[in-house]
Amino acid sequence: MLVKGKITRWDDDKGFGFIQPLLKGEQVFLHIKALQNRSRRPVIGEVVTYAIGKDEQGRLQAQQVTFAGEKRKIKAAKSATKWPLYCVLAFAAVLAAAVATAKLPLYVPLLYAGLSVLTFITYWLDKRKAQAGRWRTPESTLQFMALLGGWPGALLAQSYLRHKSQKRAFLFVFYLMSLVNLVALSWLQSQHMLPAVIG
Repeated sequence: MLVKGKITRWDDDKGFGFIQPLLKGEQVFLHIKALQNRSRRPVIGEVVTYAIGKDEQGRLQAQQVTFAGEKRKIKAAKSATKWPLYCVLAFAAVLAAAVATAKLPLYVPLLYAGLSVLTFITYWLDKRKAQAGRWRTPESTLQFMALLGGWPGALLAQSYLRHKSQKRAFLFVFYLMSLVNLVALSWLQSQHMLPAVIG
């Protein structure tokens, strides 16, 4: 939803300021990177149109800001990259081959599939919560699900839902959890510690 507001503060040296909505609501943070026309410097009292978003700390900030009288540039949505899908398919193929050669019991790929679906749904719900400004799923929960074996679903969610795909610190821990999961699976299989049947 687009909102009209007036620039109430602007620090040109630091490249940020604040916008007060014309109708009602609290002021929002404005960074120069949010301006669609960066060749024009904001002026206090100037009317702008913007979308409301939130930063990583949950604070309100203006996005896609245009000055009064200027046309809004519509950005084409970024298409999801294919490598996460190929990675998951390759992993599924390895699991299938391991089951076919009796190196892994059938329940192992079934567990991965179930945990991946659950993790994907959790990412989807968390994104909806973020868009609605509601209480979020803790990042530690998402990382723990990846560690347990839901990392294929998380990888697809990051790519196709565009959620948790930009924060480098989160991605570093996520890849580490995925690697630990794969190492643990390989070790358990090599030690013949995976029972042939559940229970």
